[in-house]
Amino acid sequence: MDVKIEPGEVSGTIIAPPSKSMMQRAVALALLADGTTKISNPSFCDDSKAALEIAKALGAEVIVDGNTVQITGSKNLVSSSLDCGESGLCMRMFSPIAALFDKEITLTGKGSLMSRPVGMIEEPLRALDATCKTNNGKPPVVVRGPMKGGNITVDGSESSQFLTGLLIALPLCERDSMLSVKNLKSRPYVDMTLQIAREFGATIVEKDRAFNINGNQQYSARDCKIEGDWSGAAFLLVAGAIVGNGRLRVNGLNEDSAQADKAILTVLDKCNSKSGTLSSFEFDATNCPDLFPPLVALACSCIGTSRITGVDRLRHKESDRAAVLIEEFAKIGADIRINEKENALEVTGTKLKGGTVNSHGDHRIAMACSIAALNATNGVTIQNAECVSKSYNDFFDALRSLGANITEVKS
Repeated sequence: MDVKIEPGEVSGTIIAPPSKSMMQRAVALALLADGTTKISNPSFCDDSKAALEIAKALGAEVIVDGNTVQITGSKNLVSSSLDCGESGLCMRMFSPIAALFDKEITLTGKGSLMSRPVGMIEEPLRALDATCKTNNGKPPVVVRGPMKGGNITVDGSESSQFLTGLLIALPLCERDSMLSVKNLKSRPYVDMTLQIAREFGATIVEKDRAFNINGNQQYSARDCKIEGDWSGAAFLLVAGAIVGNGRLRVNGLNEDSAQADKAILTVLDKCNSKSGTLSSFEFDATNCPDLFPPLVALACSCIGTSRITGVDRLRHKESDRAAVLIEEFAKIGADIRINEKENALEVTGTKLKGGTVNSHGDHRIAMACSIAALNATNGVTIQNAECVSKSYNDFFDALRSLGANITEVKS
């Protein structure tokens, strides 16, 4: 599906989409919990749907009733093949969870996920007495448990998603565990995991960059409301900043959330001047790399040159996001480059001209180009725009409800 977005203002009030990150974590914990968990305000984006299907394959009963999902936990394996879709979190988080089972289980996926690195999970799982193999560090992942626990060290420099899976799975192992982490990036995502795991009953003690986890714990089912998603809302908030004239409001967000992308508020505060114009900004996105795309769209509308550091975190996303952001935004007139010395993207504000861009199948690229289009001289056509369903399936409907002129284009 290709869409064309015309320049124009947006205004009104909208509710933030539910957090897919919290939804996927809640599904994993509900699968492992005793009893029936009721999830309200659930996410039904593609990544969340993949998590629900994995829960079913691992034995959970899943009932969708309107805006509620009921998950009754079980470890009666239904299928030995888990389809993660294009979700990196599903692949890395469910690998140690699958390693709790005493049968061989294969985690696979599709699209860009099959080229994303997962080799970091092999050695730690083997050290915990599970078997694990990958395709030369790429999916599919084949595991067999039961994982028993123990003392391991993991590298958190590339992704915290595998660490999330370990933190969820290790409390259920027969032995106590000490999980040491080096080079931890994306710390807020770990805080999200700790928060929800403790809500389901886990005892995890952190000290000196290590997590002490007693074995033989049990999770208990609970009622769980998924909070609003700061990652998806960031695009709406940026739209409000560049063409909303202060007349766009996003409800359903928790300012005390552990989500990393609530940092969008810090950036918007930095670049909003008293005169009403947007000023250039500097921001370290190392711990919130998903903010790069909306921040690039924002920076294009700012006066001066903005610098967003932490660009090395973009290499292994749904696309090589640094390269794709430069390539696609250049097509519509942006002035954007990588400063290798500073590990930064530098964006000099300029009036975008419009044109045609390709999402490269990356949901955040499609959404960033959509927001940037609102402040261009001419319309922007986005090829393969359907990929937004990976995280925000109602994205274009949300923009239309705020007044954006969006039409589907025959390719």
